[in-house]
Amino acid sequence: MDPTSAPAAAAAHDFSFIGLFLQADPIVKSVMILLVVASIACWTVVFEKLVRFAAAKRQAKAFDTLVRSGGSLEATGSGIDAGIVQAGLEAWRDQDATETRAERRDRIERAMRAALTLRVKRLQSGLPLLATSGSTAPFIGLFGTVWGIMNSFSSIAQSQDTSLAVVAPGIAEALFATAIGLIVAIPAVMAYNKLTNDLGRVQSAFVASIGTLGNRLARDRKSVPHAAAAE
Repeated sequence: MDPTSAPAAAAAHDFSFIGLFLQADPIVKSVMILLVVASIACWTVVFEKLVRFAAAKRQAKAFDTLVRSGGSLEATGSGIDAGIVQAGLEAWRDQDATETRAERRDRIERAMRAALTLRVKRLQSGLPLLATSGSTAPFIGLFGTVWGIMNSFSSIAQSQDTSLAVVAPGIAEALFATAIGLIVAIPAVMAYNKLTNDLGRVQSAFVASIGTLGNRLARDRKSVPHAAAAE
């Protein structure tokens, strides 16, 4: 074997990211493309949720301020807080003279919590994609790696040459698929955990304010009260 053949063969391969993709087996290419698409989808969800959760946090703060400050319940905007207040007022208007105050409060709070749950479910849309990508992307990349290594062994068998020049390109392309899988999975898992935690905090803030508002609505049976009716 010519000692210059191995370096020449190695030089024929481009080990840049684009080169590894273009030289990869069609199956490995498909895996890489799938992972890249999943990554783009995940980052789209992340940025969209960051914007929506920031708005939800502002609405939760405004709702808490409304409950504590005694502002008019009719003055809410069109966000989550508006839907909750509307549900509470509708339940408050549906009064029953035979109800106890505790029963009336429980009914009003249930209506507001149901409105909150509906809106929280809307905020949750897209989060399953992050969870799915975070859990499956490494295995999808691993499939591409296994397939690429199988092709490398086939090349060795066909060429009867075990030199690094023959083995390295296929293994590099295969491992690149696993690397992409990890690049997709790690941010997806981190984003999912952060966004889920943020959503839980927003929901808890609303639930605390709902308890306070429900108690105050249950006390007034005559006219539409303000958020902080007098004790």
